[in-house]
Amino acid sequence: MVSTGRLAVLLGVMFGLAGSSTSAVTVALPELAAALAITPSTAAWIVSGYTVALAVATATHGRLADMFGIRLPLCLGIATMALGAVAAALAPTFALLMVARVVQGVGAAAVPVLATALISARVDGTAQAAALGRIAGIAATLGAIGPLAGGALEAAGGWRWALALPAVGALALPLLWRAAPSEGSGEPLDVRGAVFVAMAATGLVLLIQSPSAGLVTGAVGAGLLLFGVPATVLHVRARPGGFLPRAVATNGTVLRSAFATAAVPASWFALLLGVPLAAASWGWSPLATGALLLPSAAIGFVSPRLARTVIGRVGARRAIALACPTAVVALLTAALGGVVAGQWAGPALLSGAVALVTVAFGVGQPAMISSVGSAVPADRRGVALGIATLVFLTGASVGAALVGGLAEVVGIPAALCVLVVLPVAGLAALLLGGPAGAEPAAT
Repeated sequence: MVSTGRLAVLLGVMFGLAGSSTSAVTVALPELAAALAITPSTAAWIVSGYTVALAVATATHGRLADMFGIRLPLCLGIATMALGAVAAALAPTFALLMVARVVQGVGAAAVPVLATALISARVDGTAQAAALGRIAGIAATLGAIGPLAGGALEAAGGWRWALALPAVGALALPLLWRAAPSEGSGEPLDVRGAVFVAMAATGLVLLIQSPSAGLVTGAVGAGLLLFGVPATVLHVRARPGGFLPRAVATNGTVLRSAFATAAVPASWFALLLGVPLAAASWGWSPLATGALLLPSAAIGFVSPRLARTVIGRVGARRAIALACPTAVVALLTAALGGVVAGQWAGPALLSGAVALVTVAFGVGQPAMISSVGSAVPADRRGVALGIATLVFLTGASVGAALVGGLAEVVGIPAALCVLVVLPVAGLAALLLGGPAGAEPAAT
């Protein structure tokens, strides 16, 4: 039997690899684009495609775990993530690369939801809190050093090596197979509901990225969105206990918390994409760009302790409210860094912006989990967190798509300024939700 401490470290590494699937790749996008004869904005699709797949499949993996137990979907997910990474690294064309990245995202989606479920199934009380904190700390640190790792791999062997990094997750499969429970409830998956939600999320991202991708992409995105949203609403009414349970979809605290916090990964992924593109325009190498983002790794390391302190003192709702304006400042700082001339001012502003958004991310995600978990009964907590995570990760894909779609049209600084609308809207949603005292108690 794998010890709880060892299991937490292993799951933290898996979580970090899922995150570095984006952060390690962004610094190599200019080289990837040049090698495949595409524009950097087109290359940004490998980030958007991965995050859309990650978002939509997260809740699906949770339902699969209910059916078959944690072991099978977790191990199959990590194996798929590893195979997708290898296929992406070997892809001879951009089309095949996109397919591999989507497959990789579908597999990686098993990690965020099932890592928490596995620890919750193994331990409780203070041991559970310590294990979850260890997972968060390791994941945040690995995600933050992803750009440096990607830059180093690109310098050593080219951009394909950066794409292959998550494949090392396959080494953990024997231990996870022994540690994860295999008992499930046998409850069937609401496939139709999952498809409708996937269509709506994909349509939103395609529509946002259409300025650089063309009219056809915009038309497809609009079609998926216009069909997926009403189809999801009607399906929730017809099947209130399905993929998107009505009790969760109509819970104001869940919706406001998820929507507001989604602006934070939107800002984080936008900077992970926009900063390397800006640095490349200055002639920086991927390795130098990775070093520029290294200060955020230190923040990632201490973010679990910071989150516990902030949430414990002000509550989950106020913690989210603090994360939103922090993201606004980060975006505006990065936009300024993209236009400021000078040998040190621009890079310093970009580095500081990523550090700020890492603070917002490190506090915002645990605050969302605390807020959502406190807002629903215990028997609906798992599905509520799965749906909230779906919204959270959809925000990441929207941020990447917005920068990728507008960078060539209005420039990176202007695209980042447009993105400020999201955290401002998230903060407004929280403020319109009633007095702060009405929130559930922080956990």
